[in-house]
Amino acid sequence: MKVIVFLLSVIGVFTAAPQAHAQQAQVWVQIEARPTLPQAEERARAYASLFPDVQGFRLNSGWYAIVLGPYAQDSGVVRLTSLLRERLVPNDSFIADGRAFRAPFYPLTSGPTVAPVTVEPLADAPGTDPLLAPLPDPDPSAVPEAAPEIATLPEAAPIVPQATEVPVLPEETPAEARRSEAALSREDRQALQTALQWFGHYNSAIDGAFGPGTRNSMAAWQQANGVEPTGILTTRQRDLLLAAYGTAQAELGLQTVNEAESGIEITLPMALVQFDHYEPPFVHYVAKDNSGVRVILISEPGDQAALYGLYDVLQTLSDVPAEGERSRGERSFTISARSAAVESYSYAETSKGLVKGFMLIWNPRDGEKMNRVLAAMQASFKSVGDRALDPGLVPLDASAKAGLLSGLEVRRPELSRSGFYVDAKGSVLTTVEAVQNCTRITLDRDTDAALTWSDAATGLAVLTPKVALAPARYAQLQTAPARIGGEVAVAGYSYEDRLPSPSLTFGTLAEAQGLDGEPGLSRLTLTALGGDAGGPVLDGSGAVVGMLLPRVTDAARQLPRDVAFAANVGVLTDALAKAGVTPAAASPTGALAPEDLTALAVPMTVLVSCWN
Repeated sequence: MKVIVFLLSVIGVFTAAPQAHAQQAQVWVQIEARPTLPQAEERARAYASLFPDVQGFRLNSGWYAIVLGPYAQDSGVVRLTSLLRERLVPNDSFIADGRAFRAPFYPLTSGPTVAPVTVEPLADAPGTDPLLAPLPDPDPSAVPEAAPEIATLPEAAPIVPQATEVPVLPEETPAEARRSEAALSREDRQALQTALQWFGHYNSAIDGAFGPGTRNSMAAWQQANGVEPTGILTTRQRDLLLAAYGTAQAELGLQTVNEAESGIEITLPMALVQFDHYEPPFVHYVAKDNSGVRVILISEPGDQAALYGLYDVLQTLSDVPAEGERSRGERSFTISARSAAVESYSYAETSKGLVKGFMLIWNPRDGEKMNRVLAAMQASFKSVGDRALDPGLVPLDASAKAGLLSGLEVRRPELSRSGFYVDAKGSVLTTVEAVQNCTRITLDRDTDAALTWSDAATGLAVLTPKVALAPARYAQLQTAPARIGGEVAVAGYSYEDRLPSPSLTFGTLAEAQGLDGEPGLSRLTLTALGGDAGGPVLDGSGAVVGMLLPRVTDAARQLPRDVAFAANVGVLTDALAKAGVTPAAASPTGALAPEDLTALAVPMTVLVSCWN
């Protein structure tokens, strides 16, 4: 009898002190999580009628997890695979390492609670079924109180190693591995392909067929993990691959979300994001636990015009930096944007009168992990049904575009001024003020331009677009002498980038020189705003007679609001010649009606923006 007591007590010591055996790793199969304790307790009791090893723990997030186990790491993977194959647990069940577990809530215990301890893996003993061998819970009561009784049992010593030493199974040969592989079901093979794809080794169809592509990916995984790249995974290697995949899934909490309101089904990293609110046409998922990750689902009625409008609007957001690749086709677009502070991916498509898509936003330091999340979202995204958010957003006019930005931080340039095309190649004349100390210069919001010439003395600068442009209209310079007192108009973006198109401000040519007699200036009588600087000054026939200069700021002298100055045609011609641009001369014509003058001036006027 004492021998039996001794054996039980020794076994109890080895199973009740995980801190003393750091070589044993415990994992759990997490099958469900509930937001409230009563709900979780009810579900735990229901599962307990099916499984003898149900436990419940409160999570870091405040939710309550129902789990099975604990198991040795490899056994847990086999257990999960079996349960999923037999459809005994939800299909989003996964392997949990216990790091997110806090106080247990099921089964109820009267003793003190201890958070789970994660330890290293221990190989399964030969001849045992890992599905039926969960590790026993720590049981302090199993430690014998009377140590002297152990010393009186000389027969017990040889038994202890047999109870604690578990030999490691020898690795399979390629032939043995191929034979064990042959017993795998199609679902098992697909699971292996999915895991290989997740870790970036496989990029073909998940079909369960182990062809050359799958074999190459297996060899790549073996090589990455420091084992011989045979292209045939052994039983142990398959278990390790699936265990690593399960752990990765658990860390990200990837779940299929069927968002009924927007009509979108997609896999989301629910360990990193949580639903926040609807703001048509967006569904906002904000960062969870300071993950730095956000998801925005896009859903609205619309055709190609709405799709293209959305493409333009998204690129004004601070979460969509200017750097990165863009692609826009007839039915869809993608935007891969990045900067030192933020990285994002946007996708949208139009089909059957609906525009659906998503945005994923993350910190660049998490690039490797988020690339896997993005791959899962891309592979799973689909439009469901004929439902979309807010049918009032069709067509996507200027007010609708403004509504799209509600609740989002718009990326704004540091400064915007006006400019105008001066040749058929799209060269732009503007003011130096608009392009000083800029890391990026754009024309009309999204065309990048390079500064090819500038002169601080005259305040003029010439820009060249980085892509070929063919402006509908460009400036024609007035060669005849300007008529003092004649009506003029300045075309410009008075309110910088806040309005979608330029406006005309009318006035008169007051003097063909500056207040101090400067010959290169023209004094105008009109009330211009800051954004108008760099815009063309046109006479009544539509010919360009100058370029509006920024308003003079002089603390010692305050000029009336309707006094403005422009660089005259002579200065413009000299500047363009130095920049290698030959301007066109205007042909004599009569005066135009205001609406005709506007139709001529607007296409030649450009929004010039400075970004930093």
